[in-house]
Amino acid sequence: METIKPSQNSPIGIFDSGLGGLTVLKSLEKILPNESFLYFGDTAHVPYGTKSAETVIRYSQHIMDFFQKHETKAVVIACNTASAVAYQQLQQIYKIPLFDVVTPSVEYSINITKSKNVGVVGTFSTIQSNAYTKMFKKLGSGCFVKEVPCPLFVPIIEEGWADTAIAKNIAETYLKEFQDCNIDTLILGCTHYPIMANTIQDVLSKHIELIYSGKTVGIKLKEYLKNQNCENSSNTSQSVKYYVTDFPQKFDELGSRFLGRQLNNVTHIPIV
Repeated sequence: METIKPSQNSPIGIFDSGLGGLTVLKSLEKILPNESFLYFGDTAHVPYGTKSAETVIRYSQHIMDFFQKHETKAVVIACNTASAVAYQQLQQIYKIPLFDVVTPSVEYSINITKSKNVGVVGTFSTIQSNAYTKMFKKLGSGCFVKEVPCPLFVPIIEEGWADTAIAKNIAETYLKEFQDCNIDTLILGCTHYPIMANTIQDVLSKHIELIYSGKTVGIKLKEYLKNQNCENSSNTSQSVKYYVTDFPQKFDELGSRFLGRQLNNVTHIPIV
């Protein structure tokens, strides 16, 4: 389907099943300082990882309809589950340029790995989907890819324990699986995980580079906007509006932890 040519002043949409995608927003703000953003957190339906593909696609379509009404010039799916199961279907339905968080991290890793051995950590559902391994194969990378589920990382991060001894012990247990793989690159395949990056790096060999989806999708998005001549060139200050489908416990605390500042401009969207 032919994509719509966006206007320069239109905002960029970012969506996630919850608040983890705020780490992607934080990266995009740095890479694209002149752009405005709409962040949509489907907090009433979090987590997507336990839902069927059909359900995730349905939720994602409602969010895309919302972005369409708000005339976004591009949308970033800042959710690994939705990227894995809904991205291709959404591309066929909508004309808005779409960016997932799996492909850019795989492409970036292929370009920088010297050993051709790449690790991926993510939630159980993301790893079970084999989305990263499939993308490495699709791109003909010739890389050996080992994916390891780290299901306890998300609750640890949401509890505020990302830099504790408990987090380090659990990280050591999970990441032991990479000891004999000679990886030099590790993709953080969950948008929560950058919060725990220091702990993860501490238990790995120093030469292993961590790959952040916010950075890799930001590079790709910037390149796209430049090629399409639709970067926001005005001198207006960057703005962000937040939309959530529910205000869960610890909403303000979690949001500020992921973003590194308080969340303002938050609007509640009724569940559809």
